[in-house]
Amino acid sequence: MRAIWHSASKNRTPYRHRYIENIHMAITIQPVSDKKELKKFVRFPIDLYKGNPYYIPPLMFDEIGTLIPEKNPAFDICEAAYFMAYRDGKPVGRIAGIINRQVNEKNGTKEARFGFVDFIDDSEVSEALFKTVEEWARSKGMDTLDGPLGFTDMDYEGMLIEGFDQLGTISTIYNHPYYPEHLQRMGYLPLTDWVEYKIYVPDAIPEKHQRISDMVRRKYNLRNIKFTKTSDIVRLYGKQIFELINEAYKDLFGYSTLTPRQIDYYIKMYLPMVRLENVSLIIDADDRLVGVGIAIPSMAKAFQKAQGKLFPFGFIHVLKALKGKNDVVDLLLVAIHPNYQNKGVNALLFSDLIPVFIRNGYRYAESNPELEENEKVQSQWQYFHREQHKRRRAFRKKL
Repeated sequence: MRAIWHSASKNRTPYRHRYIENIHMAITIQPVSDKKELKKFVRFPIDLYKGNPYYIPPLMFDEIGTLIPEKNPAFDICEAAYFMAYRDGKPVGRIAGIINRQVNEKNGTKEARFGFVDFIDDSEVSEALFKTVEEWARSKGMDTLDGPLGFTDMDYEGMLIEGFDQLGTISTIYNHPYYPEHLQRMGYLPLTDWVEYKIYVPDAIPEKHQRISDMVRRKYNLRNIKFTKTSDIVRLYGKQIFELINEAYKDLFGYSTLTPRQIDYYIKMYLPMVRLENVSLIIDADDRLVGVGIAIPSMAKAFQKAQGKLFPFGFIHVLKALKGKNDVVDLLLVAIHPNYQNKGVNALLFSDLIPVFIRNGYRYAESNPELEENEKVQSQWQYFHREQHKRRRAFRKKL
């Protein structure tokens, strides 16, 4: 484990943080500097939300892997610092500061990010945490702080502002309603919103949807392909899937282009855990990938039962959720090549997946976060009964 201020750059200049203390309230902010403290950092929200019926604990080993350079290739283009707040020796909050150099270089900006943020409902605690990460960002030459965001779009992003009484997913942040109130009080302004939908699985493919699918398939000479072996999809289309994601998402808010090392990392992380019947690929006449849809059975309740640990019994809950019966499916990712967007190509994905969803007894699909301004994504649900049940927001503050 390296010191707290991780960086992929060759020239490391450790940020010497002075502890912030409030003698009256006994609040101390400490940098995370070793593996033991990092485990406390990851464990804090699991303890904070213990007993909450909507919070989904992450798997601790997975979260720790995201936060250290030895595991996460995002550190090739990012650097980060992690801090915890204590009152009288008891942890009361946490926050990460992140700088994605690739995004800054692409956009000509000097923006830092905050993420992995949790705190008790106490303004002294939240102010101490955010002042610390703001000071860290300034020391790195940054002039803006945005968040909550992760290293890349593959990490958690967006603070929940609506839907506090809805079960979360393994891909999203859950937070108490007081979080955004604290940010607004500290001068953070709305930057962008994501919305999430429950998309109810119909009894059959909607007729209009099927007509569009058939027409588009003939017009552009496209076809869906399925796999029965994970090794085949990894070998033939693994890299293409994430290269397509890069192309499809490149102009979206804050998107960080996945590097070859990151692509290899996510192939190993995601593809082995999917049920191949829930994967739909669209290829053209030359066998080039132009669309992908990947869904997984909801892991929310399984992760709640695991409480952050795979062993000794957590893996049993996870396997049951992946392989057994489940009435909710998560749309992990949907991507269409820009040359085929707004042409109805996504209809091919759902005409392929809807029969699978019906056969498996899924009642509804969780869309996971979609940028509210992304009308192309919003339009694909027009033929389905849906309910917008969550909203999350990124905030910004000029430093």
